[in-house]
Amino acid sequence: MDFFSAIILGIVEGLTEFLPVSSTGHMILVADLLGLEQNNVLKCFEVVIQLGSILAVVFMFFDRLKEDFLLWIKLLIGFVPTAIIGLLLYKHIKALFEPTTVAYALIIGGIVFIIVELWHKKINYDGDTKTLHEVSFKQAFIIGLSQCLAMIPGTSRSGSTIITGLLCGLSREVAARFSFLLAIPTMFAATTYDTYKNREIFAQNLDALWMFLVGGVVAFVVAFVVIKLFLKFVSKFSYISFGIYRIILGAIFLIWVL
Repeated sequence: MDFFSAIILGIVEGLTEFLPVSSTGHMILVADLLGLEQNNVLKCFEVVIQLGSILAVVFMFFDRLKEDFLLWIKLLIGFVPTAIIGLLLYKHIKALFEPTTVAYALIIGGIVFIIVELWHKKINYDGDTKTLHEVSFKQAFIIGLSQCLAMIPGTSRSGSTIITGLLCGLSREVAARFSFLLAIPTMFAATTYDTYKNREIFAQNLDALWMFLVGGVVAFVVAFVVIKLFLKFVSKFSYISFGIYRIILGAIFLIWVL
């Protein structure tokens, strides 16, 4: 892995972290196209640079986070299921970081997106929960449970939480905003834990540290732009296009890797 690959993967991370298409899945697929081996350094990189994207959320929603203590409680409630399952299944999750798993997860997730969106369109329902303040503790916990599915690369953390938010009665924009904010405790914890588990990488290879920093900075800049554009998109359009994209991409990579 070199600095060029770090920049490319940082761009991919920033573009896809908050879109319902799986950032980790895309990084694994792009790394495969770049001819990079899924070794411990790359697997750690694919997790740690997500911190750059999460810092973009903190920066964008800083005033809201600073003033709304109750929102933090809801985010922590949503984070608990992921924390417990992530600690218990860490080794098994890492074993799933390969293109075939990503391809199948993309296709299945895409089908689910289309089904949910068609159902919403049929009943003409855009949720009773119109603001973040109205999100209940129960809704936060259920959305947090769905986030556990995103441990399977290719599923998409934002995708699983947004879809569950819609099914729990959140409006499109609130579901997206809560999904973005729920990433803060989740990805901070994941990054800290993964860095600790792979601390020898940084101790033995100073270049690796610089590659992680470059990837994280690139991801921050790109994610900041994407968040703004995505919030405008979801207020006007459905997620069906993302479902179609996931299915097509998953099918292409199944053909590629098989």
